[in-house]
Amino acid sequence: MDASGPPAADGAEPGRGSLGPSGLIDVLGMASVVLDTKGRIVLWSPQAEELFGYRAKEALGRYAARVMVHEEHIELVRKLFADVLATGRGWAGAFPVRLKDGSSRLVEFRNMRLLDDRGNIYALMLAADQSTVRRLEQDVALSTRIVAQSPNGLAVLDTRLRYVAVNPALERINGFPVEAHIGRTMREVLPLLDVDTLESGARRVLETGLPLVEHSTVGRTPADPFEDHTWSVSLYRLEDAIGTVLGVVVSVMDVTEPHRAGVEAEAARHRLALIADASARIGTTLDLDRTARELADVAVPELADVAAVDLLDSVVGGRRSSLGPTQSAVIRALAVKADDAPDALRAADPPGQVARYGPDRLVTECVRTGRPVMIAEVGAADLPRVARSPEAAALLAKAGVHSYLAVPLIARGEVLGALDLKRTRNPVPFSDDDLLLARELAARAAVQIDNARWYQNARDTALTLQRSLLPSHPSVTGGLEVASRYQPAGATTEVGGDWFDVIPLEGGKTALVVGDVMGSGINAAATMGRLRTATNTLASLDLDPARLLEHLDRITDGLDHSIATCVYAVHDPRLRQCRIANAGHLPPARIRVGQRPELLDLPTGAPLGVGGVEFSTTVFDLSPGDELVFYTDGLVETRRHSLDERLDAMLDLLDDPARPLDEVCDLLVRTLHHPDNHDDVALLIARAQTEA
Repeated sequence: MDASGPPAADGAEPGRGSLGPSGLIDVLGMASVVLDTKGRIVLWSPQAEELFGYRAKEALGRYAARVMVHEEHIELVRKLFADVLATGRGWAGAFPVRLKDGSSRLVEFRNMRLLDDRGNIYALMLAADQSTVRRLEQDVALSTRIVAQSPNGLAVLDTRLRYVAVNPALERINGFPVEAHIGRTMREVLPLLDVDTLESGARRVLETGLPLVEHSTVGRTPADPFEDHTWSVSLYRLEDAIGTVLGVVVSVMDVTEPHRAGVEAEAARHRLALIADASARIGTTLDLDRTARELADVAVPELADVAAVDLLDSVVGGRRSSLGPTQSAVIRALAVKADDAPDALRAADPPGQVARYGPDRLVTECVRTGRPVMIAEVGAADLPRVARSPEAAALLAKAGVHSYLAVPLIARGEVLGALDLKRTRNPVPFSDDDLLLARELAARAAVQIDNARWYQNARDTALTLQRSLLPSHPSVTGGLEVASRYQPAGATTEVGGDWFDVIPLEGGKTALVVGDVMGSGINAAATMGRLRTATNTLASLDLDPARLLEHLDRITDGLDHSIATCVYAVHDPRLRQCRIANAGHLPPARIRVGQRPELLDLPTGAPLGVGGVEFSTTVFDLSPGDELVFYTDGLVETRRHSLDERLDAMLDLLDDPARPLDEVCDLLVRTLHHPDNHDDVALLIARAQTEA
């Protein structure tokens, strides 16, 4: 609504004592926390007690990251905190926080640097529960949209019954702009109406709080001074969060043509509901095929009986496409949905199939011009232009397709493909209102589809790079039988920087390496490749494992502040020993014949890239038949289980030293790696061979 908010209620006095929420900050329960430069809590508001569960005396003086953040996020939090203090630039976003009771909660943060009058630096954190923030944002956005686009006239009157806000619909009904309403009474704005009754009803609403609903009034307004209109007027008392009366909300609807007005209002409500539903259901992941299916699911049956989501094949591959008037469109089907229309479903291209549509086809026209194509009433002559082939056209005729609509999927100025809609069971032809709704759905979905296809292309590129950097090794080398696996992360995240290596050394020895570069995507994969190359080069010098890690630490420190964990082992078959050094990585497991699998007791060490940290080498026996299992954290870490539980589960799966190593690899990955895990997995197993 236009104009400013209503003035205070007549006769209002300053509040005394403890009051309930009176504004967004109170409703949000905004918590305030102040940290010193060492990250210790120096101020802790009552709202922080409610939000995080810690009382002030439990939080003050403690290191905030240890109180509020899971171990896996501490390094990231430290970096964000350091950036805020060093640059003075604030940081805003959502972050999972650990509560006192051990549970987690997503919290919206606003972090900024503070200076006191002595020049001391502090960090201020403003925090609120994310679900509360999102709910308020949605409420405000929905209210604003409905009021601004409502076909009903809406106004707010203060307690003196003067206009303080008017929406566009009421401007049109009354024939006055917003400025002519503000500060004036209904009598001054609408002298031709029975204002006495309306004002009397408004005063009763103010006094009692009981609404006056659907009161009919007849008269004329400046919008149409020569003809009587009938309006349905409803009045509601407006109060703030603590019950202070602010005024009256007036809702006005022209019911001169009640049937037409009712139909239009119902259609508007339906469109808003469908669009709101689409906003919630489309784009829940960055998976291209799933996003397309979500769009088709929204369109059927609310908008069509059959829906297909098709992209230009060049667009799927990350290339721009420009079709000439005589060119065919090469289209990849991503999703198809039909509501009890099996023949129409058989006529559609199955998801994943690439088909060529001639220049005379309607979908080709749609993607070539970037404009919708609608045939409200499909005749026999239209079906060959709708279907890809004569056989498909016959199936559409059998299905009873009688109305057709195709709208382009356009994102960032590029035509990606089309949303193809058909009606079979629904007897009503597509209308202009349906076209508007379809375009709105397509516009919203196109952005999500574009995000998904670029994410998929970037992920495929990173995965290709990473796989090209990972080694191929013989199954037997230097007295060891070796097997390995690489498993990329789930579809919702990028590939990471996990790697493994098997490096033959002089004297029949073999180096075994497993590492994990923090981060994901192209940068992590590229850093992994550089570290792997450096490891191979250093391994050829036959360095002690601890010495080799010291060199890698210095190299990593120079790679754009990268951090990586790594385990480096050298197996000597003559001594039947392994010398192992660890740089912040999870310990390898050893399986010995006749004994329970165990985790090697290794000094953890610091990750590579920290700099200036000494590493140590530990010697372990490895007799013929013994096995070593190296892995990255993506194999065992989950959000629902402790690390100790997961490591014990891994050891339980390693209880059969006679099992073929490839089967062991498959068993571990299949059993331990969750599909929704946000990390990739590198796994390397080596078994000492019996001497010939």
